[in-house]
Amino acid sequence: MALGSLLPELQPGGSGRTPLIERVARWAAEKPDAPAFTFVDYSLDPSGAEVTLTWAEVERRARATAARLRRSAEPGERVALLLPQTLEYMMTMLGAMYARVVAVPLFSPDLPGHADRLIGAYGDAEPTLIATSRNALPHVEKFLADHDVPRPREIVFADEIDEGPAEFWRDEPIGFDDLAYLQYTSGSTRRPAGVEITHGNVTANAAQLWSGWAPERPDPELVSWLPLFHDMGLIATMALPLVRGDHAIYTDPVSFIMNPLRWLELIASRPNKNVYTAGPNFAYEYAASMATPEALARLDLSGLVTCLNGAEPIRPATLSAFAETFAGAGLRPGAQAPGYGLAEATVFVTAAAEDVPPKIITVDREALTQGLLRVGEPGDERSGPLVSCGRPIGQYVAIVDPESRVEQPDGLVGEIWVHGPNTARGYWRNTERSQDTFGAELAEPGALPAGPWMRTGDYGVIHEGELYVTGRIKDLIIVDGRNHYPQDIELTAQEAHPAVRPDHVAAFAVAGEGTERLVLVAERNRRVPLARLDLDEVESAVRAAVTIEHEMAVQEFVMVEPGAVARTSSGKIARNATRERFLKGELPGTADRLAGRG
Repeated sequence: MALGSLLPELQPGGSGRTPLIERVARWAAEKPDAPAFTFVDYSLDPSGAEVTLTWAEVERRARATAARLRRSAEPGERVALLLPQTLEYMMTMLGAMYARVVAVPLFSPDLPGHADRLIGAYGDAEPTLIATSRNALPHVEKFLADHDVPRPREIVFADEIDEGPAEFWRDEPIGFDDLAYLQYTSGSTRRPAGVEITHGNVTANAAQLWSGWAPERPDPELVSWLPLFHDMGLIATMALPLVRGDHAIYTDPVSFIMNPLRWLELIASRPNKNVYTAGPNFAYEYAASMATPEALARLDLSGLVTCLNGAEPIRPATLSAFAETFAGAGLRPGAQAPGYGLAEATVFVTAAAEDVPPKIITVDREALTQGLLRVGEPGDERSGPLVSCGRPIGQYVAIVDPESRVEQPDGLVGEIWVHGPNTARGYWRNTERSQDTFGAELAEPGALPAGPWMRTGDYGVIHEGELYVTGRIKDLIIVDGRNHYPQDIELTAQEAHPAVRPDHVAAFAVAGEGTERLVLVAERNRRVPLARLDLDEVESAVRAAVTIEHEMAVQEFVMVEPGAVARTSSGKIARNATRERFLKGELPGTADRLAGRG
């Protein structure tokens, strides 16, 4: 059976049909002096310099930004945000939504590791305006000079907008179907695609996320370091506080990468508050690995209500490590909430946020490769763990056979389809792909809506009323007629030898004679010195582990230098991009480094 239902307030005529941006004025009137957004700047002070805007200040600055943008752009034209993650970024997003100018949330061109994504997304959006800061202007000018991308009509400095014009801004009708912003996908398999997020989508998903996070607690606050150009960061940090006029405290991703415990220190610094946060799997693993006894002694995480884990495959070992590491700091067993989402659904689809420990079942691996979920016995070498991603809130999730378009019964694997007010209307300027992704129809809908359904491209299964995600359809490896999920093979490889860097392994197939060939590309773990690295030993260990665990042979194993395995902006392994580099011979191999050629 399918999971979910629609929230009553999001039905036609419901109270939730007011565009989310209009709630800024409500909170400015009802609680003008209450804190709305706090940015913590670690570049000014290693202990974190906080700057806070009240709801009255947010409304004034957002309206001033709207007036400034409309001086140079018409409704429907695009403004690209090429500025650092500060309060100005947030005010530009809100101002664009007021002005009905379509925001394109991107980042300053000096952010390392994202150059190709920026070029692709910016070029596709063809923005009329660029919003940046005075300090970031040299990077923007270099970006425009170095690349064949459209020139904007004007560059607007978000940090120099005069708040005076705010009083001259007059609200204009904003429709639920009006385009609010373009959310560019991570680009793990193709050039970034702009998902068209309407005001209705963002309003619905914020309400769904708020309901799914079990928020019935007083004085809630949101703490985040997630990038605002990413779907999870934008909705959790910008949209969620607008639902009920709550407080968001955030910093920038670089500050987190430099010291992941800053994230937990911010959470611990909110006394007498109920704190919510979110992050991808790697963030929880990274934070747990960096915790020291001295740091743990300073933390009090008893106020952490929910920490959503999503955006990439969720590993049981990470859930256990995070729980065990921070239990002494007051982390409740039920705080961790595995979830599932994607940009095409604005972001949030399901979550297991029920104040109970994450549900992990043991499944028969062989049966799963045949499309059947069969619960196995813990400790059985033929079985492996699978994490529940919970239930949807305010939307429907169905498991569907992608060929027949018939809903699958519980226990059978199929494609995850989503239907609800949060599913986007399409991809920017790509009608054919939009219809394929967002226009799916069930062949036998029964009590479900016939359509339109959004095809996620993910395999999943429903078991005892909860969703379990099993892998990406396009990443599935088929060798000798058997299906294999790459994330399972990658986990086996990284656990086979300490020289393999965790979460930096890509498994994919290449064409062979009669069947596909399995290739494994694994980054070298910096913790194993080059002088003690035996490549033959590593390769033998990985090949043996994959053969034993998955009954398949690794046709080619390549150990590469750190940073060589491509990743998306959300931290997922970009298998197709890594595969392309492998086929072109562009991967920096560790063997070359050892031989003195790299």
